[in-house]
Amino acid sequence: MLPQAAAVVARTRGPERTRALLLQGRMPVWLIVLLGALSAVGPLSTDMYLPAFPELDAALGTGGSGQITLAAWFIGLAIGQFSQGPASDRWGRRAPLLVGLAIYLAGTLGCILSHDVWSFSACRILAAIGGSAGMVIPRAIVRDVATGDAAARLMSQLTLVLGVVPMLAPMLGALVLTMVGWRWIFVIAILYGVICMAAVQFALPDTLPPHYRLRLGPLQVLGRYAEILGERAFLVNSCICGCASFVVFAYLSGTPVIFERILHFSPLGFGMMFGINAAFYILATQLNARVVMRMGVGRMLALGMASLTGAALLLIFVVLTGLASVHYSLLFTALPIAWVMGSIGFLSPNATVLALGAHARHAGSASAMLGTLQFSFGAVSGLLLGIFATVSMVPTALLILAGAAGANVAYQARRRRPSLVGP
Repeated sequence: MLPQAAAVVARTRGPERTRALLLQGRMPVWLIVLLGALSAVGPLSTDMYLPAFPELDAALGTGGSGQITLAAWFIGLAIGQFSQGPASDRWGRRAPLLVGLAIYLAGTLGCILSHDVWSFSACRILAAIGGSAGMVIPRAIVRDVATGDAAARLMSQLTLVLGVVPMLAPMLGALVLTMVGWRWIFVIAILYGVICMAAVQFALPDTLPPHYRLRLGPLQVLGRYAEILGERAFLVNSCICGCASFVVFAYLSGTPVIFERILHFSPLGFGMMFGINAAFYILATQLNARVVMRMGVGRMLALGMASLTGAALLLIFVVLTGLASVHYSLLFTALPIAWVMGSIGFLSPNATVLALGAHARHAGSASAMLGTLQFSFGAVSGLLLGIFATVSMVPTALLILAGAAGANVAYQARRRRPSLVGP
């Protein structure tokens, strides 16, 4: 088998050459980069336009436009997460990825051409449904080509890309906003999508052979999801993940208003502050990875829960007492928010592991269901901030506290059932 694969490598190019390299057990560096780039479509499209929220409100003529359109993006991601997993299991990895990227490009082009919040939001939903293919299918490709430690290593490399993008995307968006205006942010997103689509077309093979594909009907897919939701450990731990997402998306929706309108940061300054908060999240996830083998998933989850609760209480305290002001912005506003994001870095990975732990037989569907729940919680958070649009920090701080409270309720329900606690 390996000599045959080596011969194919020597005489072929494009997807067939890549397939032959994979048969030899070789993962080209460029393929890892491509999978990471595809995985970054969602985070890039989420974070790059955050500094433009004030300009978006003015252009679309509605207060809270930024929060409403971000909530629309999360709704699209929830729908896409729900559908992309079964689609890639039925038709392979490559075709759904190309179709998804084409839908993403069409939706993003619609955002450039839109002049009111509702058409813009509809296009964001369309773009998110397509862009979710880049969030779901690369993970499936990793499962196709690697197992065990090799798969864990590849997943870590993809996660690193996903951690770097939120740090860089707002700063890039701020530069574009300052130089040429907010619509050009979506022009760059289109160029990025075109490059990814061309790379998939000309270089990426389909890693799921036809005889491994599952031809499940819609009712069978829904039945599988219903079975997963009926499993109590999945439901309770997924609620913790969902509440953590509620907190994160309250942060994503609210911080442009807090830093740019209230604390008077420049768009570039907001991008840099956003990058610092993302760094706290990455640091926490990496620390969690090093410590969890000694302390156990259950204890690390408890640590993350306590940390998030403390950070949320501190944030609401400084907001309600007036300590969060322009003069003390870094000390009393930025640091509690950074603490919140660091806490999520401990909470989410461990709750995710516990939610998926009992679903080895259909981990892909369980992962898709978990993603759908997370983005659904996020959409609710974004919609609430959009509805109660204000120039105050109070709504964002209250929603973060509400998310922390919801996570605590789910955590206490988990603790009452010893079988759900985990190691």
